[in-house]
Amino acid sequence: MSDPSTAQNAADSIHGRGEFAVIDAITRRLPQGEAVSVPPGDDAAVVRIDETPVAVTTDVLVAGVHFRTDWSGPDDIGRRAAAATLADLVAMGADPVALVVALVAPPSTDADWVLRVADGLRDEAAITGASVVGGDLSAGDRIAVTVTGIGSLGGRVPVLRSGAMAGDQVAVAGRLGWAEAGLAVLGRGFRSPRVLVDAYRRPEIPYWAGLVAAASGVHAMCDVSDGLLADLGHICTSSDVRINIESALIEIGDPVASVAAAYGSDPLPWVLAGGHDHAFVAAFAADDELPEGFTRIGDVGPPTGFDAAGGSMVTVDGEVWAGPSGHRHFDG
Repeated sequence: MSDPSTAQNAADSIHGRGEFAVIDAITRRLPQGEAVSVPPGDDAAVVRIDETPVAVTTDVLVAGVHFRTDWSGPDDIGRRAAAATLADLVAMGADPVALVVALVAPPSTDADWVLRVADGLRDEAAITGASVVGGDLSAGDRIAVTVTGIGSLGGRVPVLRSGAMAGDQVAVAGRLGWAEAGLAVLGRGFRSPRVLVDAYRRPEIPYWAGLVAAASGVHAMCDVSDGLLADLGHICTSSDVRINIESALIEIGDPVASVAAAYGSDPLPWVLAGGHDHAFVAAFAADDELPEGFTRIGDVGPPTGFDAAGGSMVTVDGEVWAGPSGHRHFDG
């Protein structure tokens, strides 16, 4: 029997086909029942239980891929795992209610270390009022934390990626580039500036701002988990629009700018492609007053709105961005 982890041809591997192409192929094989209001394709699915809409999403963090145990403590890992799922729920306009967690770890893992992961999950969930209600613990070759989140829409219409319209303004709430700068610091063997390292270890997410945006009539929103440009690309694809970002409107935090200068780097790629901060990016009507916490960074145009796009659906200052656009799990 052939090894499924090794494709016979490189083009047939997940890397060769592309992460999102494989995800699209998977979802096409999954028929959706009548209780499904929002199928795969957004930050969360929405299903109706006794006619009550419920948002459901899941994320996995794997040791050596999403975190390193010599860089992050167990409570940091727990908080970050919870944050990724909680941000997805909020991006849909859902109030987080419960988390279910599956933890895989080698049998030799220190039990107290596992308990501290649970503490981190509990503490991050508490910020949003959610509870960790159960899960599973299993043995495996490496540590992996999978968190499934359940959120209440309270009768509200979910916020989708497909609602952006030409003429909308694009705005962001939360940090951009801080965690990516922290990752760069750790990758060079340093532990300071602490504020950036901590931003990578346990993101500070303005959950409240996402929920305020949802209540204000936002047209489209998603959590920045893969990188600003990559996640705006998801909105463009779903909404059939193009988006132009004005780099001068994007705030670059002083610690981020300082580290970039010290390393002789441009901080803009960290801001445009870093996703660990889990900021919220959204499209609002052009004449709307932006909710508290949001700052305009660009505009939405029709699919043919940017002649300089060269086929790209997201441009920076009217031009195709030549640098990295975001994280891809299978590109390494």
